[in-house]
Amino acid sequence: MERQDSPLQVKSEAFAKRIIKLYQYLTRVKHEQVISKQIYRSGTSIGANIAESKNAQSPADFINKLSIALKESGETEYWLKCLKESGYLNEKEFCSIYNDNVEIGKMLTSSIVTMKKKNGIL
Repeated sequence: MERQDSPLQVKSEAFAKRIIKLYQYLTRVKHEQVISKQIYRSGTSIGANIAESKNAQSPADFINKLSIALKESGETEYWLKCLKESGYLNEKEFCSIYNDNVEIGKMLTSSIVTMKKKNGIL
């Protein structure tokens, strides 16, 4: 029987697709080549680390993978703000993808705290 993806996995995969489309928009329409690569890396890395956590070798490894994903979410937030403040994204474009990133960050934080409590780390 196939294991069902968690809501966090589903949300992070959808977010990665949005980041890829944002990268395409920034490079093709706005001709932005530097920040677009940074946000592409950090934004897609979130879901990759969440996917890796499914095969963690221990609870500590699981927490570590989710912690890396959370750090990548923080970096993505930074790049999104830079894109907005430099005029590459308007308010509507920014808010939509920014809010998705914030939601993923909250889900990651909750998962990390839950796992730490469950394993007596917190």
